[in-house]
Amino acid sequence: MEKRKLGSSDIEVSVIGLGCWAIGGWMWGGTDDEKAIAAIRKAIDVGMVLLDTAAIYGFGYSEEIVGKAIEGRRDEVILATKCGLLCEHPTRQPRFVDEEGNKVYGDLTKESVLREAEESLRRLKTDWIDLYQCHRPDDLTPAEETMEALNLLLEQGKIRALAVSNFSVQQMEDFRRYGPVHSDQPRYSMLDRTIEPEILPYCQKNDIGILAYSPIEQGILTGKVTLDREFPFGDHRRHRPWFQKKNLKRALDFLEKLKPIAEGHGKTLAQLAANWVICQEGLTSALVGARTPEQVVENAGAADWRLTEEELKLIEQYVEELGPPEE
Repeated sequence: MEKRKLGSSDIEVSVIGLGCWAIGGWMWGGTDDEKAIAAIRKAIDVGMVLLDTAAIYGFGYSEEIVGKAIEGRRDEVILATKCGLLCEHPTRQPRFVDEEGNKVYGDLTKESVLREAEESLRRLKTDWIDLYQCHRPDDLTPAEETMEALNLLLEQGKIRALAVSNFSVQQMEDFRRYGPVHSDQPRYSMLDRTIEPEILPYCQKNDIGILAYSPIEQGILTGKVTLDREFPFGDHRRHRPWFQKKNLKRALDFLEKLKPIAEGHGKTLAQLAANWVICQEGLTSALVGARTPEQVVENAGAADWRLTEEELKLIEQYVEELGPPEE
């Protein structure tokens, strides 16, 4: 699989990476450990060597599963995880509470970042993390303090590169005053292009890699989410705008227009959606979630081919006609 250099770091990542949020089970209706481990190992086999997880995914469980899956194969993967979101905190108010009552807190203080790094290394059963990312901004902690922790981890060899996720241009600028930011991980797909006006050009100008999450919009762009699909209690997609029936109907009509393009390449809609992302200038990799080996194989088929300029223009037209989801 094609690899691309990650920003100003010395790391090369696969253009399609494995997103490991769903593997943790939390907010995705549970998980199957055996299938999850098989999916991760299949990803390595097919060249999808960028594995992206986070301490908060499954409250550490995603990292544990990844750690089990890569035993004996650590040198074959680029391991990315995240810090800054916690399931408990002694003093802070929660950032949000899910419908099951689980609370999530933000903390990017030096003490917390260093502690989280050690816990992630333990769960992942490794001595180093290739890419360590601040999961979300923490307005209560100065950028200088967070970067002090990240730079220390870099000097100690416990991480190879440092990054951010869901940060604004100003927040990235604040961090870069105190050290390097090698990549940003924003949400990006045909149905969510909010990074294009500011974040994308900023990252291009400053040699910051972009790892796009939700490139298939949490499954909608696969065409497999039908109008009669019901999501169980605890599955966060129940509340996402594009999953509401009035918007889902519009998205499915949009996908009908894309089918001839996908079929012309002998590809699925999911493969087309992820390929569209990696065809965009400035994008380094698309992180696609999977919970089974079969899903991994399909995701890998998004790489090593390219939509034509004419097709990209036609898709652009269709996207503009679709517009944003209705509230």
